[in-house]
Amino acid sequence: MLYRTLGKTNEKVSALGFGCMRLPIIDGDGSKIDDEKAIEMLHHAIDQGVNYIDTAYPYHGTGMGKGGESEPFLSRALKDGYRDKVNIATKLPSWMIKTREDMDKYLNEQLKRLGTDRIDFYLLHALGKDTWENLKNLGVTEFLDSAIKDGRIRYAGFSFHDKLEVFKEIVDYYDWSFCQIQYNYLDEEFQAGTEGLQYAANKGLGVVIMEPLRGGRIVRNLPESVVNTFDNADIKRSPAEWALRWVWNHPEVSVVLSGMNTMDNVVENVRVASEALPNSLTEKEVEIMDNVKKSFKERIKVNCTGCEYCMPCPAGVNIPRNFSCYNEYSIFVTPATEKELKERYNSISEAERADKCVECGKCESHCPQAIKIREELKNVTALFV
Repeated sequence: MLYRTLGKTNEKVSALGFGCMRLPIIDGDGSKIDDEKAIEMLHHAIDQGVNYIDTAYPYHGTGMGKGGESEPFLSRALKDGYRDKVNIATKLPSWMIKTREDMDKYLNEQLKRLGTDRIDFYLLHALGKDTWENLKNLGVTEFLDSAIKDGRIRYAGFSFHDKLEVFKEIVDYYDWSFCQIQYNYLDEEFQAGTEGLQYAANKGLGVVIMEPLRGGRIVRNLPESVVNTFDNADIKRSPAEWALRWVWNHPEVSVVLSGMNTMDNVVENVRVASEALPNSLTEKEVEIMDNVKKSFKERIKVNCTGCEYCMPCPAGVNIPRNFSCYNEYSIFVTPATEKELKERYNSISEAERADKCVECGKCESHCPQAIKIREELKNVTALFV
């Protein structure tokens, strides 16, 4: 296993982190973890050198605001000396925090659920502009300082889902030890993106990467053009290995999380994590990945960056979200994924869907990409409705 220094902490962490959000389950019930399979996988990874284990309060839950089963699973799985071999990372459920007292309440509950007296890496979960403003106003930095001082947590960080400018604001506000961002070869300009990755690293933060495989979308049921690009390459690797090596090639990356749910996943990812050094991709390998990215991006229908300059829409249409679903469908649709991608569009509330556009044109005057928004919204409607 290769190890990297996690920013200013100087902690040596495994390049591969074990994500406990997609563990094997029983009877299709996400709240029923298959302990036998999951513990075998986790112990194998730890025995091979993985020392960063990531979970969160809601993982493997019922979606009803209660704590999920991932944290209690780790309490069971890390007995017999395994706790002392790893760093546990978990997250404060930011969206559930209403008072300063809530922060201590959830942290203390998580310590009990995890069966530990300390959490090594503690994150504020899924920060965006609104959740950050709420936590900041409630005194979250004082909470983090006090939790570090009394030993309940060792290092403070945050995970992030919003725009780059919000990310930079959060990075600059507090003396964070690390952060966690979504990053893969299709998301170089999404949310924090490459600029955010470099910004955080230059500030001394360790950077943990989530969704390196984009939830599996860039490894399964791939479009034919992407499959052909990989098949025609002289170097033979699985799509997962290509994607992971691309992320690990960035020296600013400290840990790459993988939500592994089979032993085969664990074995492959451990092997790749033992070989993939920073700046190790050759010019030929970079060219192959550039061709893969090109094959994907040629399928994009609308050049929407999600800047939201078109918002708010007078008619209530969520223009960026409609275009996101439209592009996601265009990029990833195969016979195996078509139903799922159409269901994603149906998750948009009826009042915010493309067919509610009244064609006033206000949005087009603000779009920096000069997108013909009214025309494209008609195309969205034609596809999904």
